[in-house]
Amino acid sequence: MHPLRIDRNEIPTLPADVRRNCFNEVTVGFDERAVRAEAMRCLQCKNPPCVKGCPVNNCIPEFLSKVAKGRFSEALNSILTTHILPSVCGRVCPQELQCEGHCVLGRKGKPVAIGACERFVGDFGRKNSLAKLVPRHTSADKKIAIIGSGPAGLSCAGILASHGFNVTVFEALHELGGVLLYGIPEFRLPKDIVRRELNKFKTAGINFECNTLVGRTVTIDALFGEGYSAVFAAPGAGTPLFSNIKGETLCGVFTANEFLTRVNLMRAHLPGSKTPIWCGKHVAVIGGGNTAFDAARTALRLFPETVTVIYRRPFEDMPARPDEIKQATEEGITVRTLTAPIEYIGDKNGWLKGIRICRMKATDVTKNGKHEIEKIPDTEEIICADTLILAIGTRPNMLISETTIGVETDKYGRIVVEPQTMMTTRKGVFAGGDIAGGEATVIAAMRMGKIAATGIEDYLKN
Repeated sequence: MHPLRIDRNEIPTLPADVRRNCFNEVTVGFDERAVRAEAMRCLQCKNPPCVKGCPVNNCIPEFLSKVAKGRFSEALNSILTTHILPSVCGRVCPQELQCEGHCVLGRKGKPVAIGACERFVGDFGRKNSLAKLVPRHTSADKKIAIIGSGPAGLSCAGILASHGFNVTVFEALHELGGVLLYGIPEFRLPKDIVRRELNKFKTAGINFECNTLVGRTVTIDALFGEGYSAVFAAPGAGTPLFSNIKGETLCGVFTANEFLTRVNLMRAHLPGSKTPIWCGKHVAVIGGGNTAFDAARTALRLFPETVTVIYRRPFEDMPARPDEIKQATEEGITVRTLTAPIEYIGDKNGWLKGIRICRMKATDVTKNGKHEIEKIPDTEEIICADTLILAIGTRPNMLISETTIGVETDKYGRIVVEPQTMMTTRKGVFAGGDIAGGEATVIAAMRMGKIAATGIEDYLKN
């Protein structure tokens, strides 16, 4: 049958009334029959726009062709030529904006479910111990330091290790994985998958040093003094933003970073936790991005009575993935758009008890495609809330730039890099991911790590 006549295979998910009560993975994924049927929908374009839409230019038609024939090992090998975390990217990448958003079939119908197919292939490789990093040659006399074990750091480390370099990854936290571990909830990215993916980096001979905060425990200058030939800084952007609204310091107010880290990494929601987290009856989340919905859906699983996402712009401006918004509302989360907080109200003991909000109206569309907004007079009201989660963005921590001679930053605190190599204004120091103005997606961070690996190799050779 011609691909245009094959209906898209819908990706199965757990029922909403089941998933809202547990942290089990929401998306079940394709079985072998469904993944082969979906891969058969690919038109095998000569100049595939899906490849151009992928930040790492994944060889999509090639791997889908092999999936359609049931040659999953070969499909995995095709993917591994461009990136090394298919099980992760197949789950958390915004495919609707990237590969699937450019799929030709999507112009008049539904695009190929590329992400779900990639996830299947990645899981197949992981279950069969096929996705391994194998050094191609030896350059062990060259020591490379990687700061951060998130997607950018892992991507760079994996490529350099496979090319035979002596790589050490320094992680500030007590466990590896960066945002993959502490930032993305279990129900979207099971932590067992992250830990198993990390094993292939360990078996490739990469050294990992946890509990090492570069800029405090050790500086980049000190690393050069210890014999490292180059450094790639990819610690993420973990400093939360605040809006300076009255009441932000009340008890019961969290940043999304803290809330998600304590649940995802420290397991603070489990009985007997040494660092338990408190969640009240009425939870409000400020923000409209993926992090806001991750926090809202995580809070919902701690059994409050209500969870409300409050976003100041119209629904169409909301940056969160459509699937995550849909799943959140199915689970019972309320979304209030064109609504802005103006004060957080506390009781006499300093605990949050309510939020003063006002209605907003959208006006002109700006150059970035979002609406201007303005307050509607006389629309203030107070809503009940005893837990508040702020998810209005993050910025880079200045620790590395402030403790490293010759590394310049822009007005937002992001490290300035040369886009073709990711080298900073100091020779031998490279940076990538959110600290260098990344797009805050896993695959975009991996792309920057990939560019940095090539840049480091060229720098050391020359």
